[in-house]
Amino acid sequence: MKPEKYRELTREELERNVRDLRQELFNLRFRVSSQKLDNPLKIRELRREIARILTIMREEDMGISRLPGTGEVAGGEQEARDAKKG
Repeated sequence: MKPEKYRELTREELERNVRDLRQELFNLRFRVSSQKLDNPLKIRELRREIARILTIMREEDMGISRLPGTGEVAGGEQEARDAKKG
């Protein structure tokens, strides 16, 4: 999924996605030890998806961007709105 799609999700949905992806990654790693995978690149894809989601969540924590449902506006957006008013 593209980062833009993840930015449309709420924090709870992102956390649920991370939890599901980590479970899937665990299952794939377990299967690697016991048998050959059909698509070994799936492990890399899952790790990157997890990193994307965690990055978006971290950006929201730092105030760089905002997630739906937080009700806050990121710093650059607020400054632009203030400049238009004044």
